[in-house]
Amino acid sequence: MKNLVHGAPVRLGLTGGIGSGKSTVARYLKELGAEIVDADAISRATTQAGGAAIPQIKRSFGDKFISPDGSLDRERMRERIFSDPPARAQLEAIIHPLVAQAIRNLSDRSQRACLVFDIPLLVENHRWRSQLDLVWVVDCETDTQMSRVAARNGWDEASTRAVIQSQSSRLGRVSAADTVLFNESVTLDDLREMVKQLAANFGL
Repeated sequence: MKNLVHGAPVRLGLTGGIGSGKSTVARYLKELGAEIVDADAISRATTQAGGAAIPQIKRSFGDKFISPDGSLDRERMRERIFSDPPARAQLEAIIHPLVAQAIRNLSDRSQRACLVFDIPLLVENHRWRSQLDLVWVVDCETDTQMSRVAARNGWDEASTRAVIQSQSSRLGRVSAADTVLFNESVTLDDLREMVKQLAANFGL
């Protein structure tokens, strides 16, 4: 691949609906030597006390959105952006460039063949695609998602369905993928082997 020729790691975006098995695939990639980057954690770090986004959030939204400890008041901001979509766009315009720069810094420093960006809302947030070389989507039937989440989290059907409906549709995710891993009626060993074979294409 082009990135490997120039010594830079392949930047792989990994996503999938709740209960799809995305975290399991990420774990297998890590076992193969990939570096896993939690995009949500990077984003959260920018809004912690002393985070790079705090000064601009304060200027754009006011001091009332900053907690006494200097971090973003997440609950107050959540209420604001839920009722005011332009405010969400404004917040994203502050945070996303900072996250993008952090990703570039990671790519420049990494000695691994592959950086895996674990991004639950990759498809919903179109800014991500230009920062990635490949996108993998872990997919399964909606009924399978429901049963897995119920077994894992103990959620009732209404709660699980609400989360599924808040995410991109299966078709939307699959359409955005370079590779789809269909995690339906396969064993964990089968899934691990699938990941191993695909990851060999970029040096893992």
